[in-house]
This record gives sequence, structure tokens and C-alpha cells, in this order.
Amino acid sequence: MKQNKTTVDSATRNLIGNGTIIKGDIESAGDIRIDGTVTGVIRSNGKIVIGQSGLVEGEMECQQADISGTIKAKIKVEGLTSMKASAVFEGELITAKLSIEVGAQFSGKCEMLQPNQPQHEKKQK
Repeated sequence: MKQNKTTVDSATRNLIGNGTIIKGDIESAGDIRIDGTVTGVIRSNGKIVIGQSGLVEGEMECQQADISGTIKAKIKVEGLTSMKASAVFEGELITAKLSIEVGAQFSGKCEMLQPNQPQHEKKQK
């Protein structure tokens, strides 16, 4: 019996457009841009961009995050999390690097990962 193998290009970019509402989990090997609404768990091996009209509720895991919209979630970012002036964040953030522009709203908890410390090796308190 022949088995089909699907190769995923890690440079794939996915777009969730303004006016689109997704309820459920999303997993991607590539980058994701969200200008619509996502309620659920989002996992990406790349970068997640939340546009100004974007809304995420739930959980998010990625290598890098660029936030201009609204997030009500628990976020885990292996690299840099960048919050633009229009960003509204409410929840828990675990990241290696953090940049917050003047005007961004941050309400919640932030835990900084140690350099070269993957999330799964995070110290227990």
C-alpha cells in the first residue's frame, strides 16, 4: 500500500483576514498573520503577527511574536515578543526577550526565559 508524504515548506505564510472568525486550534510550521479573530490554541514553528484588527483568545506558542492587536491569552515565545503601541495584552507571557512600545497596554504576568533555555526546561518555582 502506497503512503502519501506531505512536505511542509517552513517558509509558508498563513493569513487569517479581517472579518474571519476561527474557533479551534491552529498548528503551522510557518508564519501566521492574524487580522481576524481566533479563539483556541495557536502553535507555530515560526513568527506570529497579530495585526491591529486581530484578536486572540486562548493560548499561543511560537518562535517570535509581533503584536499590534488584542490578546487575551497565555503566550509562550522562544525568542522576541514585540508589542507595538496599539497592542492590548491581558494574560500570561513567557518569553526570552520583550519589547513594549510606549502606548501599549500590558495587564498580566511576565516570566523571562533564561538565554538558551527552551520552554520545556523552564525552572519550576
